[in-house]
Amino acid sequence: SQPPQKHSSSRQRKMIMRRSLKLRSITMMILMAVLVWSVTLETCIARRGRHWRHNHRRSSSSDVSDSLSGKKPKSHGNSHHHSSHNNNNNHQHKSKPKPKPKPKQKLPPKADDSNSPVVSRPPKVQPPSLPPLKGSHVFNVMDFGAKGDGKCDDTKAFEAAWAAACKIEASTMIVPPEYTFLIGPISFSGPYCQANIVFQLDGTIIAPTDSKTWGKGLMWWIDFTKLKGIKVQGKGVIDGRGSGWWQQDYPFIDGETKLIVPLNNSAHQNPPMPIRSELDWKMPSIKPTALRFYGSIGVEVSGITIQNSPQCHLKFDNCVDVVVHDVAVSSPGDSPNTDGIHLQNTRDVLIHSSTLACGDDCISIQTGCSNVYVHNVNCGPGHGISIGSLGKDSTKACVSNITVRDVAMHNTMTGVRIKTWQGGVGSVKGILFSNIQLNEVQLPIVIDQFYCDHSKCKNQTSAVAVEGVTYERIKGTYTVKPVHFACSDNFPCVDVQLSAIELKPVQERYHMYDPFCWQTFGELNTPTVPPIDCLQIGKPARNRVQSDHDNIDTSEK
Repeated sequence: SQPPQKHSSSRQRKMIMRRSLKLRSITMMILMAVLVWSVTLETCIARRGRHWRHNHRRSSSSDVSDSLSGKKPKSHGNSHHHSSHNNNNNHQHKSKPKPKPKPKQKLPPKADDSNSPVVSRPPKVQPPSLPPLKGSHVFNVMDFGAKGDGKCDDTKAFEAAWAAACKIEASTMIVPPEYTFLIGPISFSGPYCQANIVFQLDGTIIAPTDSKTWGKGLMWWIDFTKLKGIKVQGKGVIDGRGSGWWQQDYPFIDGETKLIVPLNNSAHQNPPMPIRSELDWKMPSIKPTALRFYGSIGVEVSGITIQNSPQCHLKFDNCVDVVVHDVAVSSPGDSPNTDGIHLQNTRDVLIHSSTLACGDDCISIQTGCSNVYVHNVNCGPGHGISIGSLGKDSTKACVSNITVRDVAMHNTMTGVRIKTWQGGVGSVKGILFSNIQLNEVQLPIVIDQFYCDHSKCKNQTSAVAVEGVTYERIKGTYTVKPVHFACSDNFPCVDVQLSAIELKPVQERYHMYDPFCWQTFGELNTPTVPPIDCLQIGKPARNRVQSDHDNIDTSEK
């Protein structure tokens, strides 16, 4: 009987071991399931936390950028998800009080708080009413050592402020009001600066008047180079204090001066010299432009006043997408070569709502310009709005698609003018002058392909071709000659359209003349006052060359 008992107890031990192993297996499976579930839950929570932190950081930085640039903060597509997520968190954690925000929080929350669960705290959204973060995006020249007393040289302070602003996109460099800053030649340059910088000019900037500062001469005084989205705005003044330069340019001769003959003499009298400046020494022969933009895209100038520049007041060279509005230019009518706005190799330009008074062209449109639109501008004194001069020294010049409309001119030498040199090549085409109001303008409408600002110029056969020029609703008074069309024999002016021209004489101190046309072809779409009978209707015969064109005096016919 003993062997069977041993056999039975062995079977019992095996059953107990099997049951134990089964319980252990079940326990292990339960523990594994719980562990996997907990890890999955933590992973989801962690992912949601990182996602919130990333988007909160992105929205905070964009809101700060938008507040500096004056834009409304952009709404993100996941804002609704964040809102509902945070509401759920508030219900789950009612026992924990909401943390109080710090009174002066200048930096967005850090993104590396991985130790504490993000769901335990609702997001801290910075109120949009807070001012821009001063010191990180706004750079006042006074904080960089500027004195603003008009005597100390503040050039270094301006350079330091620009160096700081240059590093941050949509930053603002402030020139505060009620201060006068003496600034030497300075360049605010890229191309490594960030985009959309604002130069906020509300104070006054004045130029040095000692010849030592300028050395042998510079082409510009304040220069913005190779920038994107640059804005110069405000209610401030840029004063070139140029009288010391002007007195060296007398007598100053414009190409149309020969057409203006005083009644008491056949020779044109030179205007009086400006009042001598405080300088007792000679300035360099090369004169600087007051404010120049070069090689830049998306330029805007608004609100400021530029006055008394040694040469051009505002110049754009090799720029694209330019807007100028609510700008004032002011210098005496006898200040030589002081163009108001000068465009060169620049396209896509809008100029409007500005007042320009100077000693040369209110607006000068040079070679390489296209898609220029000028409207609602007051011009005078000055030499009107001009395309050119073009083709000097036998160079090539191309200008196209220019519109000048809704302009008032008073006491200017010319009104709307196209001027080219003999010997040049290229073309001027697609030009519209519309709704120009004139008050005592000497020469309201001018095309001069024999332009010469010297006492005598060499006659040459080639010329910059002029084609497709429309004059409409040009009205007002003139004091010398209403129309002067002097076109090339080899390259006559073609497709010149005239309509609603009403120009009445006002006798002043000059000899007065009838309209003059030479080699000008086009159409009179309406009767004109006075009659412009000299315009040749239609188109010129091809290859027609006048054999005696070198002997023609274009000053009067």
